[in-house]
Amino acid sequence: MSSEQAAPGELPLDGELAAVAARMAGLLLSRETVDSVLELIVSLAGTTIPAASGVGVTLVDTGGGFVTTSASGPLVREADALQYELGEGPCLAALTGCSPQRIDDVATERRWTRWCAAVAGSGLRSVVTAPMVTEDGCHGAIKIYATAPGAFGPVDERALVSFADRAAVLVANAHAYERAGRFSEQFKDTLRDRDRIAMAKGFLMGREGLGEEAAFDRLLALARDGGTTPAEAAAHLVGPVPSEG
Repeated sequence: MSSEQAAPGELPLDGELAAVAARMAGLLLSRETVDSVLELIVSLAGTTIPAASGVGVTLVDTGGGFVTTSASGPLVREADALQYELGEGPCLAALTGCSPQRIDDVATERRWTRWCAAVAGSGLRSVVTAPMVTEDGCHGAIKIYATAPGAFGPVDERALVSFADRAAVLVANAHAYERAGRFSEQFKDTLRDRDRIAMAKGFLMGREGLGEEAAFDRLLALARDGGTTPAEAAAHLVGPVPSEG
């Protein structure tokens, strides 16, 4: 039975979706990884729409391709893999068109006929999917599969769209946090390299009686001879610089 026929208290109403969003926002405060964020999105989407037999998230990768990054089980991964292989299906349509898609029964669906025929034997019968979109673009899509025909109705579709909108912000923020973390580590590495080079120059100035410029030239020569970077040559001379914290 689709949620259109359920009692009002059983529908995924705005209050429940707001509670879901609040739980997801708490992840940012605890600085969880993107993978953990996606796992929670899959879990919450499954509980928000009870007819779900499987839930998954597809993200757009840096090369513009699609990859299933989180899935509740083999049904999702197999159905998604067939979409990527065949180049058609409701999730791909949601991603490319930035619009939700719903299939009431793959046995009678006239869109994406190759994909529908391929998944019919797996027991999958109905699908609803929604893109995760922010002002930066489409980050991916959430899809929910069911083994019963007509499992999802317009109410479920609207609920998933609302959920995907909230999830898109969370994913975008989580990616931004990871990028900031990577930048921070790169910055720390740059500072450590600078300190190693400064220490190595001082070491060469003291050991060989060189001026600062000549010591740096000597370090560059050592790096060329050893096929390393100046920072690696410096580390060989003076050892690693202790990390802070």
